[in-house]
Amino acid sequence: MGASSPSGLSRYLESWRPEPVTGHDIISAGPVAALSAVLDLPKPAAGDGEALPPLWHWLYFLDWVPHRELGPDGHPLRGHFLPPIPNRARMIAGGRIDVRRPLLVGAQARRRSTLADVAVKQGRSGEMAFVTVRHEISQDSGLCLIEEHDVVYRSIPAGTPAAPSSSSAPSAPAATAEPPPGEGAWRLSLRPDSPLLFRFSALTANAHRIHYDEPYVRDVEGFPGLIVHGPLLAMLMLEPVRREVSGERVRSLSYRLRRPVFLGDVVHVVGGPVAGDRAELRVDTDRGSGHATAEVTFTRT
Repeated sequence: MGASSPSGLSRYLESWRPEPVTGHDIISAGPVAALSAVLDLPKPAAGDGEALPPLWHWLYFLDWVPHRELGPDGHPLRGHFLPPIPNRARMIAGGRIDVRRPLLVGAQARRRSTLADVAVKQGRSGEMAFVTVRHEISQDSGLCLIEEHDVVYRSIPAGTPAAPSSSSAPSAPAATAEPPPGEGAWRLSLRPDSPLLFRFSALTANAHRIHYDEPYVRDVEGFPGLIVHGPLLAMLMLEPVRREVSGERVRSLSYRLRRPVFLGDVVHVVGGPVAGDRAELRVDTDRGSGHATAEVTFTRT
């Protein structure tokens, strides 16, 4: 008797093996200055010839697809590393970065991307496809960083909200200016508003409507309000590191995005060193702790 045919999401992914792709971009100073302004920094975080802050490479190698190729949710309908799943909904789960040497602002960079892993697992809400894409980014000095990016995909039947209905989901509480109590030497608080979410979407070529279209996110996706970008939360967890650590540079980073943060929440980044070359950080809100977590290791410059 022959092997049984794959079922569920596996049948769409059985033969999906996209080939590696290579892209080029200049790590120009403009996007750095723009994100620095969005985050209200007193000056650009880096200029020509200086090291790009960790994770700010997400401002480059952007894919602007023609408008006609966007789906109803604002995401591209097709993409080289987008799995061929019907009625696809996605969530960024986290990632890992190994920094060999900093990317330098003002220099051209090359990125080679490959499919590192794809696996179908059963979750509380049904089947999920875990897709990991590996990026290797180089400049003239050689390999600068290796990144593995984890994204979770589900197939949502037409007319079914991607999240619990807004009537049963908690609404965002009234925000406070004070961070919640918690251990850690480093703290940063920020209340994202809708212009900030819009500007970050533009800087990262992210047209997903959950970040700017409130009727859509409530009525179609089933969330109680606009969602703060997961990559923005990851970047914010690295801000205390960028501001507080001197004489060392980030050698590696591992981050997880665990629960969404909504417009109206105050983001509290809490953390600090836990060993000689390691720090831990997390994102808290008034609704709970650990919406996102990160572990960072350092090396002497």
